[in-house]
Amino acid sequence: MSKNDEFARISINVVTLNTWWSALADLKKKRPKRFFCKRNFFRTNSLRSFLRSAKADHHVKIKKMKRRNFIKASAIASTSVMVPQFLKGVNSTNIAKTRQGKNLVVIQFSGGNDGLNTIIPYQNDLYYKNRPSLGIKANEVLKVSDSLGFNPAMESLRSLYDEGLMSIINSVGYPNPDRSHFRSMDIWHTASDSDEYLSTGWLGRYLDSNCSGCQSPHHALEVDDTLSLSLKGIEKSGFAMSNPNQLKKISDNKFLKSIVHHHEHEHEENVDYLYKTLVDTQASANYLYQKSKVHKTKVKYSKSTFGKNLKQIAELMTADADIKIYYANLGGFDTHVGQKNKQARLLKTYSDAMSAFVKDLKNNGLLEDTLIMTFSEFGRRVQQNASGGTDHGTANNVFLMGGNLKKKGFYNSAPDLKKLDKGDLIYQMDFRKIYATILEDWLDASPTQILGKRFEKIII
Repeated sequence: MSKNDEFARISINVVTLNTWWSALADLKKKRPKRFFCKRNFFRTNSLRSFLRSAKADHHVKIKKMKRRNFIKASAIASTSVMVPQFLKGVNSTNIAKTRQGKNLVVIQFSGGNDGLNTIIPYQNDLYYKNRPSLGIKANEVLKVSDSLGFNPAMESLRSLYDEGLMSIINSVGYPNPDRSHFRSMDIWHTASDSDEYLSTGWLGRYLDSNCSGCQSPHHALEVDDTLSLSLKGIEKSGFAMSNPNQLKKISDNKFLKSIVHHHEHEHEENVDYLYKTLVDTQASANYLYQKSKVHKTKVKYSKSTFGKNLKQIAELMTADADIKIYYANLGGFDTHVGQKNKQARLLKTYSDAMSAFVKDLKNNGLLEDTLIMTFSEFGRRVQQNASGGTDHGTANNVFLMGGNLKKKGFYNSAPDLKKLDKGDLIYQMDFRKIYATILEDWLDASPTQILGKRFEKIII
């Protein structure tokens, strides 16, 4: 067997198993404990039925995979079918549509970005008292008001601010904040209360709400190998794809195609569901691959992964792809040690890529109909720690960018460093007010229905 055939064999096994795992969990609405055991998972009747029929009818070689090979291949295969329920009810012949209405781009800072060293209160003595070595010197701050300025690594972003393309909301958070990365990110993803646990994301529930054009599985696209909770609904979810070329290569291998076209025999419900998932995933893979070739930008982006991701988003938007929501992530912000240089590198990566992205959208007449929101799961504590960093905090700033902002510049006052909650900032703005405004004014949806309660809108 050639290396290509072996790769294809491994890929299809991983695609099959990943899809089946997600489909089974989706259909049962939970993952039974017995399925967490690898031995029991591989022994499920439905999985054996599917693999047996595929092997018998299409002569597909299916062997037991070593754990090492499974993990190695999973990173590639998961780009196509990690969460299959979002494809339910989608007809592949109806996928080739074009975008209508406005675009939403969500950028996630993972790890908890330090907002006080991002937007710096350079006139506040308490800032320097709490951060004797970590504080950014006033003469280095990129000043944009009498009291606030950007981190010196964010020169590219200050230019967007000066053009009136940016709104900065300070002290964004929620009541009874949680300082765990995972829990706080879940709260932001699901728009839940801090003592409430939800399994669907706020944008996933938007997709579930019969929104216009949401029949396409790629109506919401995350440029990553896995899908964030934000984009997971009950009936529909977003689509995760890091590389359209790799996704197309996997979906085009002969083994996967043979299974996709396997509809001659009757199977139990779960197996039929898996076949449909693979059919619709292949259709989306073809569509996204074709759209990725329509337009190649002339704007120069940074060579960082984040820069490449924004470039890919811009090219899909310019190609008029049927995608309304884009989602991207920049990680590494958990700066407990040696924060100053580490955060500066990340903020420069973000600023340079975002500057190119906004320029690209502006050049192609897309900026007026695009809203970009950047958030992090929490900020950092006001006082620096003994390791030249900061520990998990609470409230943080949120950036909004676009060509049609109603309130530009700073939306509200700087964080109050005199009034703290056990050393942490006290939130001034509930993040769900921002979500409610985006849902109603930008996505034409009912925020009360999606968020579960009413939140006062703000001006965006």
